[in-house]
Amino acid sequence: MDFYKRVQLVCNAIPKGTVATYGQIALLCGKPKNARQVGYALGHDLAGDVPAYRVVNSRGILSGAAAFETAGQQRMLLKRDGIRVEFTEDGWKTALDRYGWKHTFDDALWFCEEFKRLGI
Repeated sequence: MDFYKRVQLVCNAIPKGTVATYGQIALLCGKPKNARQVGYALGHDLAGDVPAYRVVNSRGILSGAAAFETAGQQRMLLKRDGIRVEFTEDGWKTALDRYGWKHTFDDALWFCEEFKRLGI
């Protein structure tokens, strides 16, 4: 299994106007306990190949600033997608209940089939 290729496929499927969590990406990749590995992949190996700015932590906090050229780039890209971001005492945050990607069971099944088809 090539986890990073799975991460790339799943992240490229995040619909515009929504965000996903690191844990959600890991779950859809078949490795629900690998949220940190998703973050590593987005910050290092896959940077530039996927819309990493659409991935936030489990509380909706924008936590990937180190992976971007400037500190405010993730926030700017999310706003461009129509996602509202506000500053809180915990940092810049978006509302997961409003902007979180609500993938379906059919989505998860499609990813499983696609992983098999691609041999990843």
